Amino acid sequence: MDNLSFSFNLFQDLQGMWQYAFMRNAFEAGTIVALIAGIIGYFVVLRRSSFAAHALSHIGFAGAAGAVLMGIPPMFGLFVFTSGGGIIMALLGRRAANRDVEIGTTLAFMLGLGALFISLYSGYASEAYSLLFGQILGISANDVLVTLIAGLAILLVFCAAYRPLLFSSIDEDVAEAKGVPMLFVHIIFMLLVAFATSIAVQAVGILLIFALMVTPAAIAARLTKRPVRGMLISAVIALVATWFGLFVSFYLPYPVSFFITASVFAFYLIVRIATAKNTGETSALTQH
Repeated sequence: MDNLSFSFNLFQDLQGMWQYAFMRNAFEAGTIVALIAGIIGYFVVLRRSSFAAHALSHIGFAGAAGAVLMGIPPMFGLFVFTSGGGIIMALLGRRAANRDVEIGTTLAFMLGLGALFISLYSGYASEAYSLLFGQILGISANDVLVTLIAGLAILLVFCAAYRPLLFSSIDEDVAEAKGVPMLFVHIIFMLLVAFATSIAVQAVGILLIFALMVTPAAIAARLTKRPVRGMLISAVIALVATWFGLFVSFYLPYPVSFFITASVFAFYLIVRIATAKNTGETSALTQH
């Protein structure tokens, strides 16, 4: 890699990058992660559950720390704790008005467990700490396969629950009055967020999960009110940001997660300013 440098010839630069197996693995896993995060993230924003995604990522760190203490792979603990935390949040916070309090309570307890696990571990939990900022460049071919299987499972469950999930996301009270099993739908949704968060952690890490799970969806929500179009826009933005981050980080000695988060944040600012300007112009025309 020492003799490779950015040449402004995109085809040549991509060829140079993709000759390395770790970069091919990173692009494959990153593509899966971005698509899942973009799609599920749209519903996170639609249901005003951004705090839930943030909390689940931190709960996942407690699980990773517990797994390290038990001598098992950290990702296993991450999946178990995010799933368990998601179910607890769903059971305690059945109504949107109460969810932030219940999520915060669950998060505090899980973080306390994480602190206990770290204190009990005699060595240095490097595997658990690596999840804080992502480890996508260290993903193996086997990890890509696991990510693909998990991604397909998430999509299958999402497709099966799409209609009641959308209905309850748009109008919770009407959906409940129409007989939609709200608790069941909420549990399914929290499990989807838990698993999507777990696989997204590989790309951007626990501390930066908003970059893929929330920001692209927030951009999409400003650009369209149609759910299908919004999910598509969110997934494309997450995908482009992930590819951009991987490409740039190969030629510059800085973390992938920084470039992913910086690109989606910059795009959000651009869209925010553009939409605010259009809204202002529309309001001015209405007044006249």
